Amino acid sequence: MNIALKLQRRTDTSASLFASAQEVIPGGVNSTARATWSGWEPYPLFVTSGSGSHVIDADGNDYVDYLLGLGPMILGHRPPRVTRAVVEQIENVGTVFALPAAAEADLARKIIAAVPSVESVRLSNTGTEGVLYATRLARAYTGRRKIVRFEGMYHGFSDGVYWSKHPKIETAGPDARPVPVPQGPGLPKGVEENLIILPWNDAEALRSVIAEQGHEIAAVLTEPMMCNTGCILPLPGYLEAMREMTAEAGIVLIFDEVITGFRLGLAGAQGIFGITPDLSVFAKGLGGGFPVAAVGGRREIMDLVSDGTVSLAGTYTANGIAVAAANATLDELNEPGAYERLYAVSDRLRHGLEEIFKASGLPAHVVGLGPVLQVWFSDAPIHNYRDAERHADQDMFRRWWLGMIERGILFHPGAYENLFVSFAHSDLDVDTTLAAAREVVATLS
Repeated sequence: MNIALKLQRRTDTSASLFASAQEVIPGGVNSTARATWSGWEPYPLFVTSGSGSHVIDADGNDYVDYLLGLGPMILGHRPPRVTRAVVEQIENVGTVFALPAAAEADLARKIIAAVPSVESVRLSNTGTEGVLYATRLARAYTGRRKIVRFEGMYHGFSDGVYWSKHPKIETAGPDARPVPVPQGPGLPKGVEENLIILPWNDAEALRSVIAEQGHEIAAVLTEPMMCNTGCILPLPGYLEAMREMTAEAGIVLIFDEVITGFRLGLAGAQGIFGITPDLSVFAKGLGGGFPVAAVGGRREIMDLVSDGTVSLAGTYTANGIAVAAANATLDELNEPGAYERLYAVSDRLRHGLEEIFKASGLPAHVVGLGPVLQVWFSDAPIHNYRDAERHADQDMFRRWWLGMIERGILFHPGAYENLFVSFAHSDLDVDTTLAAAREVVATLS
């Protein structure tokens, strides 16, 4: 019996629940990342509970969880401190008042203390909103209209940036100067006139476009570490060159740290790489599993919000639950030695996988930094989206995923996602994962 069939027989209840959900929910799920066309074939697993570093599916199967809700569960599932804070907020205070509370300023101070580039900060509900507000601020501040973004990155689903995430190369223009490709139908024509699409990790391509169009460019929008086409690290000197070029041209540098913020460290990826952006967006690592995001940066840019010159609005923005969760999360992340413990477990997993693949002789590379990593099955290095499209063996990754999930190790079935490690993962979880990996890699070899 092949692995896919064995997996289906172990997850009959998920299959039934998915069939039922499709009757009332388009595609049977409420986000693209959970859909069959994103790799969850023939159906996604339905979860009944999560605790710490594990989740249980509807058939009672227990998994070591490296999916972590696509990143938000940085403290693991149901972290006690965050759970208590949210329950107390609901039972003793309330949820939404359309008026400010002192806890919002407490949270803002914690964010500012953690991230040196942030001098002033506003909250929002999602990373999508945060990016939308950051680009709006950049345009208002500079008086320019164009945004540079990089092929293969995802900055939320707003019309202004939902372009060139994972386009077909044959329709996306030349390697050095891609053309904007909409993520799908329904995006309004004309938006692409405000976008410049570039390959990531190519400093000369950025230098060239700034020389030609810098007077029209409001912002360069980038992840400091590429996490939406698998895991791709910046080449040495690349972020430094980006910072130098944008500063010289008066262009706002926006770091999308929705994934990396508070995950790679209290100061995010910008703290790890030593780069100071003008604006930053945070989300997934901020709320301990609750929907909350933030955009912050230089005070002179953020001050455009102070008198309503630029509107950053939202009924549910800074709601009591989100603020309570974020305050408790940052208190947890500020515990002495927290990140050292996280990196010790994460590095042990990554280095262990590296050794297993090296011994196998397979063309595989384990790429990552701390608690974010991915396995690339490729005979060539991958530095940007087109490298991944041309060289990554998606079929091999599928076999790897099937083998691991059949052995109780959960991560996303798409090679363009990541494995996330939480503060709840233990050495025992790593031992279990590496034991499963040895078995699976032996079958792949």
